[in-house]
Amino acid sequence: MISVSEALDRLFALVIPLEAEEVPLQQAAGRVLARPVTAKRDQPPFAASAMDGYGVTEAAPGMRLRVIGEAAAGERFTGSVGPGEAVRIFTGAPVPDGVKTVVIQEDVDRNGDEILITDRLGNGDNIRPYGNDFRAGETVSAPRRLTPQDIALLAAMNVAQVPVARRPKVALISTGDELVMPGETPGPDQIIASNTFGLYALLQELGAEPRLLPIARDSEASLQTVLELADDADLVITIGGASVGDRDLVAKVAGDLGLERAFHKVAMRPGKPLMSGRLGGAMMLGLPGNPVSAMVCGHIFMAPVIRAMLGLGREPAPRESLPLARAIPANGPREHYMRARLGTDGVSVFERQDSSLLSVLGAANALVVRPPNDPARAAGELVEIVRI
Repeated sequence: MISVSEALDRLFALVIPLEAEEVPLQQAAGRVLARPVTAKRDQPPFAASAMDGYGVTEAAPGMRLRVIGEAAAGERFTGSVGPGEAVRIFTGAPVPDGVKTVVIQEDVDRNGDEILITDRLGNGDNIRPYGNDFRAGETVSAPRRLTPQDIALLAAMNVAQVPVARRPKVALISTGDELVMPGETPGPDQIIASNTFGLYALLQELGAEPRLLPIARDSEASLQTVLELADDADLVITIGGASVGDRDLVAKVAGDLGLERAFHKVAMRPGKPLMSGRLGGAMMLGLPGNPVSAMVCGHIFMAPVIRAMLGLGREPAPRESLPLARAIPANGPREHYMRARLGTDGVSVFERQDSSLLSVLGAANALVVRPPNDPARAAGELVEIVRI
């Protein structure tokens, strides 16, 4: 067995970063920017009014000025403004020549073509300077997962096509005679395949392109047939069958198909029977079939692999420290991930024996990271967690 950190190192060594592709701006949200993007214009491209009001050369309470024209967004005033003159101006309009300040409309009284600046006059010139947001040639750095704010910025930069990392194609394979798909009627000794659906959702959230393959039954022929369906995948993930029982066939069948194994078994719980390697042109990750173990391995191993494929760095799952809401006992020699609920008073840890699916999918929203031989921990002590 190897440690969690060594397993991650070996997984990262298998990762091949994905190539970039260009997508329309409206399809780029949530994608990973593959290389820096450069602004093609200045923003704003001219000094612009920040308010509705009157553009003037100077302003003071009691001044009377003659209104000589109007400037609107998309339609500038083409003349020049001199002393004693004002231009009616609206938000976003280019500031005319000669204007040094915009007096907001609430600070003037107007009578026909004349305005009086009142004693309500506020501070500031209410003008957005030319190029105040960005200048042509400035860049949005990469890699980064593009947020709605980033999309708006790229649009303002006049970027219509965005270079993003291609989504990893991930083939998900559940194994076992006991499994049936949701919506089917299970036999008396069968259960519903749930792990693939939780991992599918996690992969979508991470920015991958998952695909559910048929359930592989407990025979070498069935597993080989399903594995061969994953020939276009960047990552093949099997769930179940990765341990050492008579019906745990993943390691043998994958080996017969040419798997270059990187490791098998990790010193952690839950999640010990983890396997990985390279199968043809794809990376392969064999997860345990227990629901808790599968989802824990998904967060601890699968998620960092997907981020690395997308060019977001080769780092373990982010960790943070929070206080315990109640005490937990000492653990054994292996790294231990305990399911937990985050509350206002800290982290409440589930009992280790509680492996119900409800805890996995409903109640647990964090994993408590416990290093080998961690002693009993009292309520109020800080522990490391991984949010899920």
